[in-house]
Amino acid sequence: MRLEIDGWSAGLKFSACHLIPGHDRCGRLHGHTYAVHVRLQGEKNKSGYIADFHDVKTLIRDLIERLDHRVLIPAAHPAVTIAKRRGTVEMKVGRKRYAFPAEDVVLLDLPAVTAEQLAEYILEKAAPAIAGMGTVFELQIGLYEGVGQGAWATRTF
Repeated sequence: MRLEIDGWSAGLKFSACHLIPGHDRCGRLHGHTYAVHVRLQGEKNKSGYIADFHDVKTLIRDLIERLDHRVLIPAAHPAVTIAKRRGTVEMKVGRKRYAFPAEDVVLLDLPAVTAEQLAEYILEKAAPAIAGMGTVFELQIGLYEGVGQGAWATRTF
């Protein structure tokens, strides 16, 4: 059986700014309003459900709260140089240099901040708690950076 949560409708949304180093257009600093969709495959438990909708939504909200209204920096990208100085995070990408207040930045151990990478990031963070729900045997996370365009990542337990 499948349980599904639509991130747009359920309010599992966050807004963030990023860039994709080396990309012509997306290499410029820009932002999106993202929505996180969740699909769980599993067996109904003794209470008759796969997982409690409230528990799943709370888990995802807690994870994305950290990303909301932040600058997301791909700290594992080889062309990105990061320096922390007196409450500031400086990022250098090619000839461009950016400086942000440290509290506005999330350094992600990712090679790029793309829909694909963010879907996998959220999947990795959510998987331990979802696996602990007992009857779930597959978790899918969809990360949409606008209506109609997104990426999905899957983990089987």
